[in-house]
Amino acid sequence: MSDLFTKEPAKPLAETLRPQSIDDIVGQDHLLGDGQALRIAFERNAPHSMILWGPPGVGKTTIARICAHAFECHFIALSAVFSGVKDIRGAMDEAQSILDTKEQATILFIDEIHRFNKSQQDALLPYVESGLVTFIGATTENPSFEVNSALLSRAQTYVLKSLDSDALSALIDRANAHLDAPITFDDKVRARLIDLADGDGRRIIALMDTLNQSARDDRKITLENANKLLSMGAVRFDKGGDHFYDQISALHKSVRGSNPDGALYWFTRMLEGGADPKYLSRRIIRMAYEDVGLADPRAFNVVNEAAATFERLGSPEGELALAQAVIYLSIAPKSNAGYNAYNQARAFVKNHGSNDVPNHLRNAPTKLMSELGHGKAYRYAHDEPHGYAAGERYLPDDIQPQNWYKPVPRGQEIKIGEKLEFLKNLDKDARK
Repeated sequence: MSDLFTKEPAKPLAETLRPQSIDDIVGQDHLLGDGQALRIAFERNAPHSMILWGPPGVGKTTIARICAHAFECHFIALSAVFSGVKDIRGAMDEAQSILDTKEQATILFIDEIHRFNKSQQDALLPYVESGLVTFIGATTENPSFEVNSALLSRAQTYVLKSLDSDALSALIDRANAHLDAPITFDDKVRARLIDLADGDGRRIIALMDTLNQSARDDRKITLENANKLLSMGAVRFDKGGDHFYDQISALHKSVRGSNPDGALYWFTRMLEGGADPKYLSRRIIRMAYEDVGLADPRAFNVVNEAAATFERLGSPEGELALAQAVIYLSIAPKSNAGYNAYNQARAFVKNHGSNDVPNHLRNAPTKLMSELGHGKAYRYAHDEPHGYAAGERYLPDDIQPQNWYKPVPRGQEIKIGEKLEFLKNLDKDARK
């Protein structure tokens, strides 16, 4: 038979370069460096159930495989995307058979554990509790929300980080050294590869593989050639996961921190990653009311006009209006006084009964209601000096005066604060 049909296919470069020991792993020094938690576990030969939480391509599967090798355990890998309770039971039968025949423990690795529903996760519990398997789960989602508490309490959670520029650069060199004929390129190409990888080690090896397969005989890659050969790397963005909420949090905090560059970065980062501009427009409106407030009431009009402009123009033209709104909010004076006052009032109402409306504030549209005293002694503010009924009460009789709204000494609220202080003095004089 021809060699064409008998020769084994070549392994992908990423699989060939997969680390065989913890010393081969690039990055994650906060877990695998000297004196760090995971390294100590390896040094003490102490396997334990764990959940590895981090973005794609940072070494979760690799660490699980190295655990099995280092602890001399049988290794069973399942994907939560394709597996169910039946597969879990099959894996447990295999683990029991290995224990009975070889007296060897088993590490059960479940990739994307967050994809398992509650009943599927519950099916693991008895086997983890009994020690039949050491469970290792990998997830890109926050396990606090996606893994049930019973399973979470039986596993140590380790947070893996995106690979930084130094780690990605080291992977470039490692991949290049492994090629039959290394390719040559300058620092601009290296920087471009790192940008496209976006913290993902698996992706940067795939990019190197693409350059290797496309390189000409001279094995030289210019920046122009690299840009032609490599498709644009997708900015990491999960529309429903933690990266989504981390980035919207970063946008909101940049606006609150009056940093327009930071705010624009996270705004455009989310747009480029595929965030729905309509969602962003809603969040921008919320920022105006939460963090700018009455320090600059014009912000309310700016953000609502920007949202309306986007609705009229759509993408990408309308995105400029949203960007302008982000800049405006970033440079506007900030006040959360209205936001705090609203929250305090809500909390107060929830914790108190339904107090009666004072008679003088009640409506009196009928003769009977007037005879019952509704609206009696009500003072019409417009007829009072300064347009203010000094000393009047507007809360129920059994509720003491409150001071929920406290204007900040910024922007328009400086004048609002001065006015409220003036009115308080009128009240004091009237009550004397």
